[in-house]
Amino acid sequence: MKRIKQYKTLFSIEGSIDLKALKKTYRNLVKEWHPDKFQDGDVGQEEAELKSVEIIDGYHFLVSIAPETKAANLAEYTEIITNSSIQDFQHKGLQLEITFLDGSTYEYFGVPKGVFIKFLNSDKQMRFARRSIFNSYLYRKSKKELQEA
Repeated sequence: MKRIKQYKTLFSIEGSIDLKALKKTYRNLVKEWHPDKFQDGDVGQEEAELKSVEIIDGYHFLVSIAPETKAANLAEYTEIITNSSIQDFQHKGLQLEITFLDGSTYEYFGVPKGVFIKFLNSDKQMRFARRSIFNSYLYRKSKKELQEA
């Protein structure tokens, strides 16, 4: 949740994410903070490099949680949470990361420790997750599917 607020503040977003407005703001920020605007050895060049990395990371993160992106990927997500099982999971702060047997990984934001403990102690974790986590918390696909060798 902290990362979401940080990136929304960076892009001056209040409320829901609009991809068109996000893209416009992203382009303006990249122009403003592009490291090539500074000469080698300039004091601002190092700051611009760090800021441009933050801008790029923030843009990709916000695109991944935007309502339009979620709607476009809803069929795939529904297929995974309906037909796949949980392979691994980890909870840190308010973020729950679940890896499914098909290799896809999703991050769920704002999952309190109490809900995680109930999930952890459940004898049917997938059933609990379907009812209490998958469609109750903000989520995004976080990693590419694992490639088979």
